Amino acid sequence: MSDVRRVNTGAPWEEEFGYSRAVELPNGLVLVSGCTSIIDGQIAGGGPYEQAINSFNVALAALGRLGLGRDDVVRTRMYLTHARDVEEVGRAHKELFDTVRPAASMIIVSGLVDPSLVVEVEVEAFRGVSA
Repeated sequence: MSDVRRVNTGAPWEEEFGYSRAVELPNGLVLVSGCTSIIDGQIAGGGPYEQAINSFNVALAALGRLGLGRDDVVRTRMYLTHARDVEEVGRAHKELFDTVRPAASMIIVSGLVDPSLVVEVEVEAFRGVSA
C-alpha cells in the first residue's frame, strides 16, 4: 500500500511496539492511534479533564502533520479507567469538538499502560475529496 501515509512522532513505544501515530489511507480516512497525556516522556496533567485535553491535543498534533485539524475529525473514542470521570472527560470533549460533533464513544476499561493514566483517546478524521 504505497499510497498510505504514516506519521511517526518519535515516541518510544512507536518503535518498540511497531506502530505509527497516524495512518492516512488513499480514500482520505485518517486513523490516529491511542493517545495519552504523555508529553516528552512524562505524564502531563493530573486529573481526567487535563489528561483528556492533553491526549486530544497529541492526536490533533498528529493530524496537523498531515494538514488536517479539528474540523476534519469524524469519530472519537475515549477510554477511561473510572466511570466517575465521565463528566470531566465529556466536558473536555465538548470544549474541543462541540462545533464539529464527531461520532463518539466513551468506554470504561480496567486499566491503561501506566496506572497514573486515566484517559486514552483515538481519533479518526477524513480528508474531503476535491471536486
